Amino acid sequence: MIILASQSASRRAMLDAAGVAYEALPARVDEALPARVDEAGVKAAMAGASPRDLSDALAEMKAVKVSAGAGPVPVLGSDSIVALADGTLLDKPESREQAADHLTRMSGGSHELWSAAVIAEHGRPVWRHVERAKLHVRPLSPAFIDSYLAKEWPALSGCVGCFRIEGPGVQLFSRIEGSHFTILGMPLLPILGYLRERGWMPA
Repeated sequence: MIILASQSASRRAMLDAAGVAYEALPARVDEALPARVDEAGVKAAMAGASPRDLSDALAEMKAVKVSAGAGPVPVLGSDSIVALADGTLLDKPESREQAADHLTRMSGGSHELWSAAVIAEHGRPVWRHVERAKLHVRPLSPAFIDSYLAKEWPALSGCVGCFRIEGPGVQLFSRIEGSHFTILGMPLLPILGYLRERGWMPA
C-alpha cells in the first residue's frame, strides 16, 4: 500500500488500471497562490527555474508534506508543468475566458509538458523521476475553441494546458512525442519499476 498525495482523477485512474494498492490523500499544495505559510510562493520562489526543476520541486513538496504524517508508508507526489515555446508557463485556467486565451496561444505551435514523480518516506524524498513530452497543437479556429470549451468547461479547469488527452482534448493535437502516461500527468512506468524494486509490488 502506498499513499497518493493527490485527488487527480487521471493519476488515480492510472494506478487503478495498473493494480497498485493506494490511498489518495490530497496534499493541498497551492502552486500559484500563497494560501499558507509552508505552501506559499512555490513558483515565486523559483522564478527563473526550468519547467523540469519546477515540476520536480512541486512533486517533492506534495510527497514530503503528506509523508510527514504518514510514518513509514511511502507517499507518491506528482506534478506537471506546461511550457510554451517562448518559455511561458501555463497554470490551470481560472475561467473559461482564460482557457480560451491559453488555447489561442497554444494554437499552431508546440509546447513541452514535464511530469515529475517523487516518493517520500518519513517526510524525506527517497526517489524521483521527471519525464518530458512534446505536444504539437494544430491551428485552432475561434469556432472550434468555443465549441470545445462549451463541451469541456468546467471539467478541464483543473487541467494545465486545457485538455484531457483521454477525451476530446486529443482533438487539439497534430502530433505527440513522449509517453502517454507522462501526458496524463505522471511517469507511470518508472514508478512501477521502483515499486517492484522495493518489493511493494510483485516482481
